[in-house]
Amino acid sequence: MRGNPDNLRRAAAAKKAGAIQCAEQGLRDMIRRGDSITFRGLAQAAGVSLDFLYRNAEIRQRVEQLRDQQRGTPPAIRSQQVDPDQPSSVVRTLTAQLTDLKRRHRDEVSALKRALEAAHGENLELRRRLGLRETGSAPGK
Repeated sequence: MRGNPDNLRRAAAAKKAGAIQCAEQGLRDMIRRGDSITFRGLAQAAGVSLDFLYRNAEIRQRVEQLRDQQRGTPPAIRSQQVDPDQPSSVVRTLTAQLTDLKRRHRDEVSALKRALEAAHGENLELRRRLGLRETGSAPGK
């Protein structure tokens, strides 16, 4: 076997500890500056990935707690409001947008069908007029 697995584990643990330190320092800096606490903002301020922040339970809980404090929402109420059986706000928003797009599409298709029917009617009327004119003005008839 190549390499040393123990060295790899130690390096991974050191990297994780460094990322946690960066995230903690980023949080302290954001609080000191009065910045809005968000995962995206912390990832940018600390130079860590969003995935790391979401996967680290301690940091995630701290960010959510600080964010709730800034919003003035008690964490207990927030956790009670989350129902895993209910669709998330993103799903509800996208569903509403999709419903609206479908309705607008149906309305547009209906309007186009009416316009096409009107055009067919005008076309038929013009063909009939043209036919009458040709038969009425032909010599010898």
